[in-house]
Order: sequence, then structure tokens, then C-alpha cells
Amino acid sequence: MPSSIQTITDGTVTTPKGFSSGATYAGLKTYAEDKLDLGLISSEAPCSAAGVFTTSTIKSPTVTVNQEHLAEGLIRGLVVNAGIANTCVGEQGYKDAQEMTELVASKLGMTAGEVLVCSTGVIGVELPMSLIRSGIQAIELSNDGGHSVARAMMTTDTRPKEIAVSFESGGHTIHIGGVAKGSGMIHPNMATMLAFITTDAAVEADFLKATLTEVSNKSFNMLSVDGDTSTNDSVLVLANGLAGNTPISAGSPDSTTFEEALAEVCIHLTRELARDGEGASRLIVVEVGGAASQEDARNAARSVSSSNLVKAAVTGSDPNWGRVMMALGKSGAQADETKIDLFVNGVCIMESGSPIPFHKDAVVSLMRGPEVTFKLQLNLGSGEATAWGCDLTEEYVIINSAYTT
Repeated sequence: MPSSIQTITDGTVTTPKGFSSGATYAGLKTYAEDKLDLGLISSEAPCSAAGVFTTSTIKSPTVTVNQEHLAEGLIRGLVVNAGIANTCVGEQGYKDAQEMTELVASKLGMTAGEVLVCSTGVIGVELPMSLIRSGIQAIELSNDGGHSVARAMMTTDTRPKEIAVSFESGGHTIHIGGVAKGSGMIHPNMATMLAFITTDAAVEADFLKATLTEVSNKSFNMLSVDGDTSTNDSVLVLANGLAGNTPISAGSPDSTTFEEALAEVCIHLTRELARDGEGASRLIVVEVGGAASQEDARNAARSVSSSNLVKAAVTGSDPNWGRVMMALGKSGAQADETKIDLFVNGVCIMESGSPIPFHKDAVVSLMRGPEVTFKLQLNLGSGEATAWGCDLTEEYVIINSAYTT
């Protein structure tokens, strides 16, 4: 992370100026003490906004509503529920998503077109709108409510995922905060989960959209837990300009720093999503360098991080590096076996295509740690990329064999 960008202790989506949040338990998820399942985010000022969404042909009407509202212009609010995905329920799903935006608009004094809506949970179940109506009215907003929203959007997640960073821009302090949820049904196909990002920076809308897309392509789109892409995947960013800076646009002095700060937030959330993959015991990091192109590097890194055989090997702390080479070979990336160097947690396993003798017990011990890194140097060009994933354990099967029972 560049020294000009600082991580804020206990930062969240309400760290940037002018944002408030709150959450409640509305009864959408099975009751447990301190459980939350419905949350709101609000801005004091209208926000330029952008989003990236699932590419699945089966998608939640929340995605459709958000795309429509983003096209209309400025955004001031966001509502999210967990427990029910509002997907594959016919026309009622669209009506319910729209009603949720209307309920928030009425509560907060804005128009429905200024509100975004997200849902996550079980597919094929209608939203219990009577519970949502009363739940939205019960939510109290506060300047530290981002922590409760991070909890309210969780499904099989074992912990909330939050971050905030800051940097200076023309004598003004800029903050960027983010929360995310996701533990399963995660694979690189935009956007692989729900993530909400806020900033008090003034940011030109087209630049915000382009930057979010680029940053997502090297963070959230480089993440895989199980190879499945959700129907509800959404990454949303809101910029309200209350920091008072000169609006950031392409080519402006702080455009690079803003992109780096946004990337810092998104990569942190990506790593936390991978680390909290369903049943996961280890984070997998795949670094590819020297590829013929950036596209090749991304394809190679994603192929290795999403390989079930590689994931299973990590579960068993098995340095079966042949599985890494297999995953590289099927990725479609250009590769010359005689030029490849391969490292496992810093230990060279292959150099210029030839195996290097290594102390197996030492590598096994390294792989028993919380993070396993595979580094592939292809020595064909300047393309580079990093992908993230997690190991594959019996617990993943247990979780998903009884998801609705």
C-alpha cells in the first residue's frame, strides 16, 4: 500500500463523512441472539454512484432495479436484506424490490430512484414484505452503524468484513470505507458477492464507473471459493463529495491515488471473503508474473486458485505441485514448460521447467499455516496478476448439503 494511503482502525462504510447506517432483526433469518438481517446505508448528500453486477442470465430483480436507478442519476440510500435472495419468484420479486426502495425513500425523505436495494440468501422464496415493512421502520441510523450493516448482510459468513482508508487531496482528507459479504457461491464472473463502498470524495461519475470496473477486475473478479456465481452479485460505490475536494476525474492529480485507495479497500475485502470461504481453513494466494499478457496472467491465476485438486491438496498440506502445473496448462494462458519457475510459500519447487530438490516435510509444515501462496513466473512477458481462493474441506460439503433443511 502506498505510504500516502492510511488504514483506519475499525473503519467501515460510515467512516467517510456524511454516511450513517443501521440494522435490525426483521425475522428473515432463523433467530439467534444479536442476529441482524436487514440494514440501511444513507448519505446526507446525493452521491455519484456506480455498480458492477452478476453476468448470470438468472439474476435477482434487485440487480435490475439497481441498474435502472443508477442510470437515472444520483443515489442517497441503500437497503440490504439477508436470508432470502428474492430470485426466481416471478414478477412479485421486482415489485418487492421496488417497494423496498419506496419504503426507504419514505423513511429517509428521498425518492425511490435514489435508493439501491440488495438481497442475499435462499433462491426461490418470496420476501415476507410485512416483516420488511416493519423492519425498515425500526432501523435507527447512526454514524457508527456500518458495523451493524456488515453483520446484517451475512449469510453463511462466520464474521463481518470491513475496512476504511484515507488519503490527502488538495488539503482535504478523503475517506473510503467498505463492507462485504460472501462465503460460498463465489467465482470470478462479476461481482461474486455483495460489497458496498462509500467515499466522501467528490468523484466524476464516468471516472467512478470506469475505476470501479478496473479495480473490481483485479480484486473481486480474481476471487473463487467454489466455482459458482451467484444470481445477486453486486458491488456498489457511493461518493457524496462532502470531503470538499475538487472533483476527481480521469487525469486529475489525485486520480491515481484514488484508484490505489479503492483497490486497497477492494483487495482487503477480497482476501477476507476468500479467508472466510465456506468450511475454509486456509487462504490460497496465486501470484503469476512474466505472462505474455495481463489477460493470460489473470486466466492462469484464476485457474490455479479455483482448481478443486489444488484446493484439496492445500487442505491436506500436500505439496503436490503437479496440480498447479495442471491448472496452469488448462487455463488457456500461453506457457512454455522450459521457462517456468514455481514457488510454494517462497520455496522454489521448479526452475526453468526442471524440478528442484526440496525438503518435503519443511514445505508441508509451511502449508499448514493460515495462508498458502503459489508463485508462478512464466518468463514470457510483463503480464502479472494475483488471485485468491481457499481450500476445500469436508465442512464445505456439510454446509451445502443442508442449506435449506
